[in-house]
Amino acid sequence: MKSTVPHLQKGDTVGLVALSSPAQPEKLGDAIAFLEELGLNYIIGDTIQAKYDYLAGSDEERLADFHEMVRNPEVKAIFCVKGGYGSARIAEKIDYGLLEENPKVFWGFSDLTYLHCAINEYANLVTFHGPLLMSVGRIDDLSKKMFLQLFSPMELQYTEDISPLTTIAPGVARGEIIGGNLRRLVNTLGTKFEISTEGRILLIEELGETIPNIDAMLQQLKQARKLEQLAGVVIGSFTQTEADEAVLFALMKDYFTDLGIPVVAGFKMGHDSTNIAIPLGVDAILDAQEKVLKILPGVH
Repeated sequence: MKSTVPHLQKGDTVGLVALSSPAQPEKLGDAIAFLEELGLNYIIGDTIQAKYDYLAGSDEERLADFHEMVRNPEVKAIFCVKGGYGSARIAEKIDYGLLEENPKVFWGFSDLTYLHCAINEYANLVTFHGPLLMSVGRIDDLSKKMFLQLFSPMELQYTEDISPLTTIAPGVARGEIIGGNLRRLVNTLGTKFEISTEGRILLIEELGETIPNIDAMLQQLKQARKLEQLAGVVIGSFTQTEADEAVLFALMKDYFTDLGIPVVAGFKMGHDSTNIAIPLGVDAILDAQEKVLKILPGVH
């Protein structure tokens, strides 16, 4: 299990950064209002205004902004406002030792999956897979409420009270929960940030991919021998796949039923109006019979 990070308190300052595609600063109003609702102050990073082709500033600018937020003792959390593409380009240059010495909340999802993998492994810290601040006006109240887990240690319990769940394969597993966006997880293969799956529970989610593309990505994970070592699988939101749920679940069964591990689908984690935030790098229990996922707190 990774080290948890210090919890937030009302009045704390958080840093807003764009480590991937360019942000649209004029659309940050909802995000800022939401932070104020939570009782948080904020610093807007240089990358929020920056643009360099399809990136939120050059690699050097994005790296410097991230390091600045890590170094600043006033900043207690780093919130990514936008996904897209680009975080992998700075992963190799990040000072993970600096982050380990200055542990703080790192929050985001989608493209930031690459940095979740990197920070979990190289700074040995828990990170948070949750809605990007730019989308805060498009998520529901339950998803907003999940930000409260940053203010005091709370065990999360996901049951069918939140959304209907489907057991793809039976069983009960305990292990560190890791993962995120399927494409970005596949992007780590063959790099020093390659996702480590042994004895772990893997979360996967995806947006706008066809079934053949999802199949190809799962096949790559399988051939990289990442599936046979898993303890369990949590299947999050697969939105805009151009196929109905039955086709997607049949594909998941094809890959996961012979592994002898619990696999459950239907979790609202990912690109959807309900996007339940969870800590990555903490212990979790997945029970496919009871259809429940319990996750230990990510803060102390």
